[in-house]
Amino acid sequence: MQRSRGQACNPGAVAGHLLFVASAEDLYQAHAVAVRAYALRRSSPADADDACAEVWAIVCRRPERVPEDAAPWLFGTARRVLANQRRGHRRLAALRERMARDVPADIDPPAIPGDHALAAALAALSPSDRELLMLIAWEELTPAQAAAALGLRTGTLAVRLHRARTRLSAELAGRPDSSHRTLTAAEAP
Repeated sequence: MQRSRGQACNPGAVAGHLLFVASAEDLYQAHAVAVRAYALRRSSPADADDACAEVWAIVCRRPERVPEDAAPWLFGTARRVLANQRRGHRRLAALRERMARDVPADIDPPAIPGDHALAAALAALSPSDRELLMLIAWEELTPAQAAAALGLRTGTLAVRLHRARTRLSAELAGRPDSSHRTLTAAEAP
């Protein structure tokens, strides 16, 4: 219960709040085990715990909705919370399925106008090498920024970047149509 500075305390509000806290604790003590058992019979332990937490949060947010005979109301609330969880799980599974179906496993390298040798060399690299080099060279990220974008430590990225540059240089050197010479570390993307 919060009150502003200089505002008198309302004894009726404090008494009402204390009465609610006592009744909520009594309600919890009387029905928590039964509500959790109900949820466990209908879901996984983790989902049951989440559902119970939500049921008791609803009790705290809306104490006026709890009837005198609370058990049936608590079970009904738990049933609706579990139904919402199941719908959420189905939506998440459908979204994952759509994303897996809609996103190609291997993204084609971008077209590089006028430099077919570089485009072919990039296409020959692994997707992770290509992505790393493109983040550094084309997106103009610093190694620290690229590491953050890829979820890597900066030291790990430095090693991978060195190896990717080496592989790109080898690809470029092995192409007869390439006017590119082997890149030094300072010149590489």
